[in-house]
Amino acid sequence: MALVVKEKPPRLHEVYYPESDGKPMAENTLQFQWIVTIKENLDVLLPDAFVAGDLFWYPQEGNNRRRQAPDILVAFGRPKGHRGSYKQWEEGRIAPQVVFEVLSPGNRAQEMRRKEQFYDRYGVEEYYVYDPDHNRLSGWHRASGLWQPMDMQHGWQSPRLGIRFSLTPETLLIERPDGSLFETFAELTQRAERAHQAQEAAQAQAERAHQAQEAAQAQAETARQAQEAAQAQAETAWAQVERERQTVQALRAELERLQRQHGAGIPSPSPDD
Repeated sequence: MALVVKEKPPRLHEVYYPESDGKPMAENTLQFQWIVTIKENLDVLLPDAFVAGDLFWYPQEGNNRRRQAPDILVAFGRPKGHRGSYKQWEEGRIAPQVVFEVLSPGNRAQEMRRKEQFYDRYGVEEYYVYDPDHNRLSGWHRASGLWQPMDMQHGWQSPRLGIRFSLTPETLLIERPDGSLFETFAELTQRAERAHQAQEAAQAQAERAHQAQEAAQAQAETARQAQEAAQAQAETAWAQVERERQTVQALRAELERLQRQHGAGIPSPSPDD
């Protein structure tokens, strides 16, 4: 009987997926501020989504050259947590549904066109591009399976995120579903400080009101005690008057008795007298 040797299947070559390309996250402070502001506000707003900034996204297993690192990506249905990169086959094969790019002076039209094609090809539903230096917002979305530009003329509300974008002459405003605006870290800090000061002022006012209430209660207690003392004094005086009245009545009765007794012991004058 011949010995049959089963050959092991050849192991696939392990692919290395870089987590950085050595380039900075942003080229200037304005671009960095917008990236952080959008990313952090979305992370708080979306508890059921993974939100990341400047993270490599690999859509195809085995291909480490096919990748993009959006300034912000949002993947619904994926848990929050730290990652070195977003490998789509390890994420339930879920592609990020929303992507943001914040332009810097170094961005080129050809580069941005390649990014748009990448996001279109790999299933992004909404793609936003903001140029803070020129205050311009553009975007693409998937409607009825077609990739088409967004109409930003009168603002835009994201179907996925529920947030609304609008441009003023000075800047981009991003409004949450509850009507509040996205804020920078400095604005959040200032608002928290104002809230803390308002809380302290309210506590001080409540303490003053409590002290005033205690003072009023003490004053009322003093008045009550004074009233009780006056009432007791009046009752004492009335008792004294009553005793004196009774004494006078007793003296009068005694006088009348003596007068009757004295009158009975003196003989009445005769008619002849």
